[in-house]
Amino acid sequence: MIRDIVKDTFFLQRKSVEAREEDVCVAIDLVDTLRANQYRCVGMAANMIGKNKNIIAFYDGKALVLMMNPKLMQKKGKYVCEEGCLSLDGTRQTERYHEIVVQYMDMQMHKHTKKYSGYVAEIIQHEMDHLVGILI
Repeated sequence: MIRDIVKDTFFLQRKSVEAREEDVCVAIDLVDTLRANQYRCVGMAANMIGKNKNIIAFYDGKALVLMMNPKLMQKKGKYVCEEGCLSLDGTRQTERYHEIVVQYMDMQMHKHTKKYSGYVAEIIQHEMDHLVGILI
């Protein structure tokens, strides 16, 4: 189901909680909402659709990727960039890392570890910030 985009900064600054198997419906709604907004958005976190769960979805340049309970395991190559967010007006400067390693679960709750770099790594870091209540 396509959900409305949350713009309430008080809600967005709350930390999300661990996603569980029964939260697959939240993941599906997140994917549906990202697809509906792909013309103006490359990634979303579950709190952007009103669900405080540790779930993100993003485009990696080839496909839509969903991560439940993502954890940043490694990071290197710090830089400063300017980012926007569908939930906020305007852009802001923030620090990111060129290369990251993320551990996460898919919708079947299978664990994965994957390395990302460049713009995709930036997207993931932005969405993971949402999970801990950090707004750019």
